Amino acid sequence: MRKYQLVLQFRATSIEDFDRLIAFESILLDGLPPLGEVDGHDFGKDEFNIFVLTDTPVEAFDAAELLRRKELSECSPVVAYRELLAEDYIVLSPKGYEGFTIS
Repeated sequence: MRKYQLVLQFRATSIEDFDRLIAFESILLDGLPPLGEVDGHDFGKDEFNIFVLTDTPVEAFDAAELLRRKELSECSPVVAYRELLAEDYIVLSPKGYEGFTIS
């Protein structure tokens, strides 16, 4: 079992946003292993979250970010992680972002 949950949180307000982010989630499914496993998504309150289980959140973020820049460069997510049993998230990007929550 993986130790951390990494969350890529995108602003999303339309069905077009949803469709693009579902497509990106599929790219992550193929492109992240062995650094992480995509564990699903949720959509609501103007946000789309992709959840990744990993033992190395910084390295998994770096790999996901390379894929995002190639496939979804117009969207910049807030990215945070936590230990699976913890409640508080540590924000990786953007630097200095405060108040990360999942709706």
